[in-house]
Amino acid sequence: MPTRTQATPPSPEPVFAAMWAYQQTEALRAAIELDLFTAIGSGAAHPAALAERTRATERGVRILCDFLTIQGLLSKHDGTYELTPAAANFLDRRSPAFMGDMMRFIAGKEMQADFRRLAQSARGEIKSTPEVDEPNWRGWIEFARSMTPLMRPQSEFLASRFAPGAAGTVLDVAAGHGLFGIAFARHNPDLNIIALDWPEVLTVAKEHAAQAGLDASRYRTLSGSALEIGFGENHRFVLLTNFLHHFDSATCERLLRKAQAALQPGGQVVVLEFVPNDDRVSPPFSAAFSLTMLASTPRGDAYTWQELLRMLQAAGFDEPTIEPVPHSPQSAICARRKA
Repeated sequence: MPTRTQATPPSPEPVFAAMWAYQQTEALRAAIELDLFTAIGSGAAHPAALAERTRATERGVRILCDFLTIQGLLSKHDGTYELTPAAANFLDRRSPAFMGDMMRFIAGKEMQADFRRLAQSARGEIKSTPEVDEPNWRGWIEFARSMTPLMRPQSEFLASRFAPGAAGTVLDVAAGHGLFGIAFARHNPDLNIIALDWPEVLTVAKEHAAQAGLDASRYRTLSGSALEIGFGENHRFVLLTNFLHHFDSATCERLLRKAQAALQPGGQVVVLEFVPNDDRVSPPFSAAFSLTMLASTPRGDAYTWQELLRMLQAAGFDEPTIEPVPHSPQSAICARRKA
């Protein structure tokens, strides 16, 4: 008598992986705090040498390095460790693309607190968050100082794509670190920048502008809330980078209408966003960003291209376009004010 083939029972591994995912964050935090990646990149490859370089125990660095090898950030051969290309580029402090300081914002206690109340956010019980509602929330200052390595390539791409051949003023809304407006000014001497943000955050933008050689004649600041303060008029560009996702679609449309009214005829709004596909589960990074907005904002979201297109058209923009930013999960959106 034939026997029925028994189905393979489901594995609990995905559940365990999710439960233990915080260990990856804390292992990376510890390695950055110990400057472990820089030590390995400098030639300290064996646990004994690493222990001496990092002032840790040999047991401690061995276990930490083995875990980071399992996670794909290190490779191990005959008891010694090497950096993977990603670790060498982004986690060795000597690299110009070093991203380790981003941990202070992305995995800071404020962001972790947001995620610990995720069930309350899903129930709609969180009506306000400091990230959106508090002037000079210190997290935005940390963001402005720590996220520079991630934002610099995006700012260079947007500036190289849109700044050449233009003239006039660029309004950089929620400027933060100021890199986007600064890149536009560096790529085109006929563009002057107005950076809008909370007063304390603007101190970081002004520091970066001074480092880029931009004086007050080309780089001005405007303090206040982008939701309340006027945008001015006759700008050549309005930049809305990493901003719309903090709000619901009605607020996004209101911001876009303000941007449209502030532009000269033929002027352009330039938007940078994580844009998921219509299925909202792909591509993975852009689609997953919605969870960050659920945790950290009362009504924010990652919007699809069709949703952004509707907002732009409702705000009176013409010729909307979207294109991927190279080597980034984000997309650049541009639209013109009708002449």
